[in-house]
Amino acid sequence: MRLNDLFMTTVAPPMPLFADRVHRIGTEAAFSFGALIEQVERSGAHVIRCNIGQPDFPLPRHIADAVKAAIDRGLTTYCDPGGIPELRVEVARSVGERHGLDIDPDRVVVYPGGRPPIGFAHMAYSKQGQDVIYPSPGYPLFESFIPYFGCNPVPVVLREEEGFGLTRTQIEPLVTENTGLLFVNFPSNPTGGVATREQLEGLSELILERTDPTVRVYSDESYEAITFDGDQHISIASMPGMEARTIIASGVSKSYAWTGGRVGWAVYPTIREAEIHRKLAINFFASLPPYNQWGAIEALRSPESPRVIGQMVEAFQRRRDLVVDGLNRIDGVACQNPKGAFYAFPNVEGALERIGAKQAYATLPAETRQQTSPATLFTLFLLYEHHVAALDRRSFSKRGSEGQHYIRISTANSDAELAAAVEGIGEAAHDTEGFARFMHSGVGLTI
Repeated sequence: MRLNDLFMTTVAPPMPLFADRVHRIGTEAAFSFGALIEQVERSGAHVIRCNIGQPDFPLPRHIADAVKAAIDRGLTTYCDPGGIPELRVEVARSVGERHGLDIDPDRVVVYPGGRPPIGFAHMAYSKQGQDVIYPSPGYPLFESFIPYFGCNPVPVVLREEEGFGLTRTQIEPLVTENTGLLFVNFPSNPTGGVATREQLEGLSELILERTDPTVRVYSDESYEAITFDGDQHISIASMPGMEARTIIASGVSKSYAWTGGRVGWAVYPTIREAEIHRKLAINFFASLPPYNQWGAIEALRSPESPRVIGQMVEAFQRRRDLVVDGLNRIDGVACQNPKGAFYAFPNVEGALERIGAKQAYATLPAETRQQTSPATLFTLFLLYEHHVAALDRRSFSKRGSEGQHYIRISTANSDAELAAAVEGIGEAAHDTEGFARFMHSGVGLTI
């Protein structure tokens, strides 16, 4: 080989370590925010945690006893990947009685929490290039899987002036022949909205009229037991014709204050669909602990559960009233009264204007602006300078968040801590000098 040929030889670029798709999946900021909280706490500060959606009540004793009894019986092995038969029977009975449906237990699949069925719904029903419709603001995993599977995100942007409701009028322009999957979530995270029967009837009529029978609606009903002021949760699956279109998903995390139990479930329209999802379960996690499933059975069966849930809901309603009333006393903050879940979702635009957050955002480099917002800057300022942890609007679907100036406050904390958190927000809303100091502190401005 001649010397010139050696210099002409090209070296192939190294293969990338990761497949492209891993860079397309999103995340949930409530967990990544935890590292920032720990950083502040290491400095010696006490942070009031209003960032994560985790009931602050203990696991009810009758459920804990059932788990321990199952362990004592040796129920610690592999089990049916779709969920033990006894739990599937209880889920079918419970969901059926609540919504007036006749559910075959073979339509039920049990999961390690409420997240896997969201991802599996994307995987199983939304074909590459199809549209996925979901609420924005909404639970972030509805959006985060969409680019991962090569689909098109179609957010329904919920408006404060419409009570953050999801109505036929809002969703109708978005439904096309390319629609592959729709997500609804009532009671809602993060807004606390509870759908009326009239709203659900309108949505159902639109879906039945305008979409193919193969299009599925994923109804996330994780907060189904937590409603206020006499309102009751109604499932879209109970609307005429919608049981055959709807995946009903829930679990033990919120209603039974058992986030660590990791027991969730989904009721599918057909047994065939449940069989497909059971196969996905086999491939991803084989099965979940049978002893926790026996705890979930006790949660669904026991006459003690309604009493315990009632006490928790009473506390959440009292806290809601405390927080919403306090927020609405802050100049530049306005908060609607949520009808369910355990969150407040105030509009903080006036406060952002006062302390200069909107102006500061406008001066940031374009690349940084794409990863933050004025409300993000406010939540970081609130954490670092006033030691209150809340989440920004962008954390609940980035698409559709532009120009929306909200934060989410979890009321899963004591009355005293929540009162102090509202006081901290009020101080931050007037702390122009503190915000300027924060912006020059050198800390990160993104979550």
